[in-house]
Amino acid sequence: MTQPHLAFNRVCSPAKPRLSLIASGAIAFCLSSCQVGALQWETADPPAMQSAQSLESQITTAITPQALVQQWVVSPAEAKELIGQGATLLDARIPRLQQRGMLQGSIAVSWRQFSQTGRSEQGMLLRDQVQLAQALQDLGVSQDKPVVVVADPNQGWGEDGRIVWMLRTLGHSQAAVVDGGYEALVAVGMPTERSVRHRATEPGDFVASRTANWEITQSELQQDLGKAETVIIDVREAREFKGATPYGEPRSGHIPGAVHFYYRDLLDENGRILPRQAILAKLQAQGISPNAEIVVYCTAGVRAGWFTTVLTNAGLRAKNYAGSMLEWASSPAETAPLVTGDR
Repeated sequence: MTQPHLAFNRVCSPAKPRLSLIASGAIAFCLSSCQVGALQWETADPPAMQSAQSLESQITTAITPQALVQQWVVSPAEAKELIGQGATLLDARIPRLQQRGMLQGSIAVSWRQFSQTGRSEQGMLLRDQVQLAQALQDLGVSQDKPVVVVADPNQGWGEDGRIVWMLRTLGHSQAAVVDGGYEALVAVGMPTERSVRHRATEPGDFVASRTANWEITQSELQQDLGKAETVIIDVREAREFKGATPYGEPRSGHIPGAVHFYYRDLLDENGRILPRQAILAKLQAQGISPNAEIVVYCTAGVRAGWFTTVLTNAGLRAKNYAGSMLEWASSPAETAPLVTGDR
């Protein structure tokens, strides 16, 4: 896939999973887990975490900020350690959940703060990198300090993954999703509070240096249509892939040649991200090679941002088409075709 010439292009080697001990004593890969303009949120309260997960607080783990260059997802125990070392903690859940309680010291954040406002552009990041950097500095994000992001895998759309994808794309090399989200950190003993803060007490010093490693533009995707080495994955619901428009897209269907792979299929029944081998097996069952160049899209690049984060953490080459269906379906059919049905 072609990449635009940029002033800065950070090159990170493919992410590799870390190993940690879980309560049962077995060894498992620690991988972790899109709200758009008109999305309707689930209303059910998140289920309680299983008792085995609560035992993660007893696990001794060692993680360094340097390890996060390749690791985009951390376990609750690893996240707790990073926070104890001074990492910035961001809460990307929806306001209704934030108002029920926040992790102590966390800052509330929304992916919309960093996105354009036009209907067809809602998935795309703000064009002004100085504005983006200032918004992140207000949250306490600093250049060389890890950022840990939580959401709710049971009542969200992958907002944590979208924030981490954005930070990585803007040049922050130590941003990570917490596997299991807010509830998983509570289960390992992280204290909570009722106040919701939207700004850090001390601003950060982050300066954006955008890279094209994990994003793709509409024009680039148009050039890549039909290329054998490019696999396009549509992570929306099956009904959206087939042609339904529950979220108001001006045209229906999916990008020609796209493979449907619902983003939640990378989560287990407890909202934890599947082990790396299970992820690879699911991809291969869809005919997707681990060596493929993967492009991911959804409605506004939020679910796709989460999916890109998880795949990158698993060592795959993936890019988020942030404009996604809101941009593609708003473009002329001659240059941005869509098809309906199962394929």
